[in-house]
Amino acid sequence: VQLQASGGGLVQAGGSLRLSCVAFGTIYDIDAMGWYRQAPGNQRELVASVSSAGSTNYADSVKGRFTISRDNAKNTVSLQMNSLKPEDTAIYYCAADLFLDETATIATMAPDYWGQGTQVTVSS
Repeated sequence: VQLQASGGGLVQAGGSLRLSCVAFGTIYDIDAMGWYRQAPGNQRELVASVSSAGSTNYADSVKGRFTISRDNAKNTVSLQMNSLKPEDTAIYYCAADLFLDETATIATMAPDYWGQGTQVTVSS
C-alpha cells in the first residue's frame, strides 16, 4: 500500500489550503485514515481522522477550522484547512490504519502506512 499526499504550500495567515491523499494498492476497506503533522522540535501529532463510515475526529487546536473528508470508492482522504495560523506550520502526513482492534478508535489510530510529508507554511 502506498499513500501519496499533495496540496501543501505557502499561505498567509487566515488563508486556506486543501491537502489530498490517495491510497494505492490492494485495499479492501481501510478502517481509519488521517492526517498528522510535525513541526520542528515537536512530536508528530494527529490532526484529524475519519472512519470508513465517515465518523470524524479532530485535535482541539483545529476544530472549527479544518475539515476531513473521505471518498471510499477512490480511497482518498482530504483535509480542508481554513483560517490558517502560523502555528499550523508543519509537515503534514497522511496515514492509514487498516484495521482498528476492539480497543481502538479513530482518535487512537495506529497507522500501518504513511504517505510522504507535504510542507504547509503559514506566514504571519
